[in-house]
Amino acid sequence: MTPPNTTLTAAGAATQPPGALMAAEILEQPQALARQLDHGRPEIRRLAAVLRNADIRYVLLAARGTSDHAALYAKYLIETVLGLPAGLASPSSLTVYGAEPKMDGVLWLAVSQSGGSPDLVDSTAAAARGGALTVAVTNAPSSPLAGAARHHVDILAGPERAVAATKSYTSQLLALWLLIDAWAGGDGTEALALPGHAADVLAGPEILEVADRYRYVNHIITTGRGFSYPTAREAALKLMETSYLAAHAFSGADLLHGPFAMIDEDRPVIAIASQGAGGRALQPVLERLAERGADVCLVGDPGAARPQNHVVPLPAVSEQLAPVLEILPLQRLAHAMAAARHRDPDAPRGLRKITETW
Repeated sequence: MTPPNTTLTAAGAATQPPGALMAAEILEQPQALARQLDHGRPEIRRLAAVLRNADIRYVLLAARGTSDHAALYAKYLIETVLGLPAGLASPSSLTVYGAEPKMDGVLWLAVSQSGGSPDLVDSTAAAARGGALTVAVTNAPSSPLAGAARHHVDILAGPERAVAATKSYTSQLLALWLLIDAWAGGDGTEALALPGHAADVLAGPEILEVADRYRYVNHIITTGRGFSYPTAREAALKLMETSYLAAHAFSGADLLHGPFAMIDEDRPVIAIASQGAGGRALQPVLERLAERGADVCLVGDPGAARPQNHVVPLPAVSEQLAPVLEILPLQRLAHAMAAARHRDPDAPRGLRKITETW
C-alpha cells in the first residue's frame, strides 16, 4: 500500500510531497529528546566524571553551520554554570594556516551532526597534538570526527535525511546541557519534562498564523539575548536555507546599534524572549521596536509581549533549557514559509546534507 501523503510517478515509484522529510523530522523531536534522556545519560555522566577530574582551565568549541549555534549555546552554559572561560574556535587557524597552538588545560569540544567535515576532523586531531582533551558531540558514532576525538557523545537523534537539520539540533542542545549539568554535579532531572513540552509546542497553531502573515516578505530580522541568541541565529539560518529569505540575526544589544536603522514595515522582527535574565535584558529592545512601529513576532514569554505583537507562547522552563523549545515553532515557520513560497525545503538549491569544508 502506498503510504499516506505520497504520490505515484508515471513510472509507478512512490514520491513524497515537497518538504515531507523536514516535516516528519520536526515532529520526531519529542521522541528524539526522550531517547536521549532514556538512553544517553549514563554515558554522559561517565564523561562528566572524566571532565571533573581533568585540569581543564578553558574550553574551545568547534563547529559549523547549525552545529555552530549549538556550540554558542554551550558557550553560555560553560561560562555561567561552570565559571570557565569558553570561546568559539577557528578551525581554519589549524587547517588552513597550520597553527599548532599549545592547548594544555584546554577542552576541545567539537559539535557536528554528521561528524564528516574534514576541517573539524583535522582541527580536532591538531588540538589533541597540542595537548587538548578532545570530545566530539555527533549523531554519527562511527564518523571520522568521533574517531578523531578522545571521547564521543552520541546525541541519539536517529537518521536525519532532510538537508535542513532540525531534530539533530535540539538533540545537540540537550546533550550539551546534560553534559555540562552533570559536570557541575547535577542529575539531569530538570530536563525530564522537555519531551512533553516539545509535543505541546509542536501542536500549537500560532506560528502557522505568523507564517501566513509573513509569506511574502523578503527580509526578516531575528533577535534575542543570552541563551536565546543562538536560537535567533538558528532561526535565521533555517529561513535562509529553506525559503531563501534575507534573514539577519542579531543579539538584542547589537541590534540597537547600526542595524536598528534598517528596521521598517517591510522587515518583520522575530524576538525570542525567555523567562529569565536574557528575556529581561531584551525588554529595552522590545520597547524601541514598539516605538518604531515594527512588526514583531514574540516567541517565548507572553508576559514580555507588547499589545501589538504577534505572540507564540512557550511553556515556562528554566532559561538554560528554553532554547530546546524556542526553536521548534521557528522550524515550523521555516517549513511553512517555504511551502507557501513554492520551495522544497528538502532540496534547498546548492546545498547537501553533509557540507565538507577544509
